[in-house]
Amino acid sequence: MVKMNVESFNLDHTKVAAPFVRLAGTKQGSHGDVVYKYDVRFKQPNKEHMEMPALHSIEHLMAENIRNHSDQVVDLSPMGCQTGFYLSVINHDDYEDILVILEKTLQDVVVATEVPACNEVQCGWAASHSLEGAQQLAKEMLAKKDEWRQVFAE
Repeated sequence: MVKMNVESFNLDHTKVAAPFVRLAGTKQGSHGDVVYKYDVRFKQPNKEHMEMPALHSIEHLMAENIRNHSDQVVDLSPMGCQTGFYLSVINHDDYEDILVILEKTLQDVVVATEVPACNEVQCGWAASHSLEGAQQLAKEMLAKKDEWRQVFAE
C-alpha cells in the first residue's frame, strides 16, 4: 500500500476493533507547542456507523462539554465515515487523562436535557438532531470503556 498524506488512510481499518481511543499523530509548532490528535472510534469501520442525527447531537454535546474538563482541547470533529471523532489537544500527552476526560464528557451526554446550540442561529442543520440517539451512543461507548486502550483485534 502506498503511504498516504492522511494518517488515517494508512490505518488498516480491517484490523481495528472499535471502540477504541488511539493517538493518531502529533504536530509540533514553531514555538514548541505540540498538538496531539486522537482517534476516538465509536463504531467498527465498514460494519456499522452512527446515524447522522445522533452523531450531530453527540458532536454538539461533546464539543461543548469536553471543554468543561480540559482547557487544552483544540477541537473535536466527526469523521466523515460516521464511525468516530478526532480529538485534538495542545500540550497534553497524558493518554490516561485523555481517557478520563472522554469518560466525564460522555457521562455529561448521558444526563443532558438538551442539545446545545440546536437552533438555526447557531447550527447549520438544526433540524438534524437526536438527543436520545446521542445518549444511546454515549452509553454504548461508556459500557465498553475497558476496551478503549486496545486498538487492534487480537
